[in-house]
Amino acid sequence: MKKIADVCINDIPKLIGADLASLYILDDNSDILHLEKNNHPFLINNIVSLNQTPPSPMVASVRSKNIIITCDVGSVNPNCKNADLSFSQNYNTKGCIISPLICQNRVVGVLNLSDKSDGTAFTQSDVTAIELFRQLIGASIGNVKLFEKSQRLAQTDGLTGMYNHRTFYETLEAELRRAQRYNSQISIIMADIDNLKPINDKFGHRAGDMAIKQISRKLSACIRKIDIASRYGGDEFAIILPNTSIDDAKIVAERMVETVKATPMIWEHNEVKLSISIGVGQYNSDSQPGDVTKATDHAMYAAKQAGKGQVRVFQTSEPV
Repeated sequence: MKKIADVCINDIPKLIGADLASLYILDDNSDILHLEKNNHPFLINNIVSLNQTPPSPMVASVRSKNIIITCDVGSVNPNCKNADLSFSQNYNTKGCIISPLICQNRVVGVLNLSDKSDGTAFTQSDVTAIELFRQLIGASIGNVKLFEKSQRLAQTDGLTGMYNHRTFYETLEAELRRAQRYNSQISIIMADIDNLKPINDKFGHRAGDMAIKQISRKLSACIRKIDIASRYGGDEFAIILPNTSIDDAKIVAERMVETVKATPMIWEHNEVKLSISIGVGQYNSDSQPGDVTKATDHAMYAAKQAGKGQVRVFQTSEPV
């Protein structure tokens, strides 16, 4: 994306003699344009909502998928739209080309070009030049977005949005290397959903999936941004807590157990009680990823055998 932005801001403006340029990327989930790069010597909007009323020229351009030229009132150019530019006092001219960038008939961003170097207005030949490039730029941005989405899908669990089993182990290995480098320790939480099979048997697998999703949200709400939560298996979760003592990790685990227990699931007007069993362990730089998960898993099953909805801590060779 950085290379695309460099071309849009540094190279394309030279083709039509524009001094100023800005590139916005569209966030499909929020309908908000985010400023990616610009060369303006003054502040411009970092975000632009597509839900503006009335719409700004840039929003109108995105909605129509057409290039818009803003220019001086009274211009005879049939492509001109008489509209005020934001921060118009900062521009030497009122001329601006607003070009939505298209990928597979969808807008993925906007390239704005303004202030002709010679002080004249933008012409149809300028629009034609930009038209040649906007599909190519849009396709490039679309490819970057597709690649990033593919990476996210490869790393995350489709049901919960948490990291998946493979990514958990990759992250754990990296954290253990970091612990070795800085002579620090990390804590691990392994959580297992209690009685998921009876929920599936009584209410169906859709209800079981909802239970998994609800519990995943509760677990995520109990941890810090630097902690790494993953769906370890069908009904198991694993959380990495960097630079966390065993006592602090146990406090987090107990909070998770209480939070899940305090929020029953409502399924087709039925209140379904939920609970989890948790094993907690702390490991140093000499630990191996397989040893880490095996020991913490052992503590988790000890919690289930002790009556479920509990926390057990692995310290040396036995859970306590």
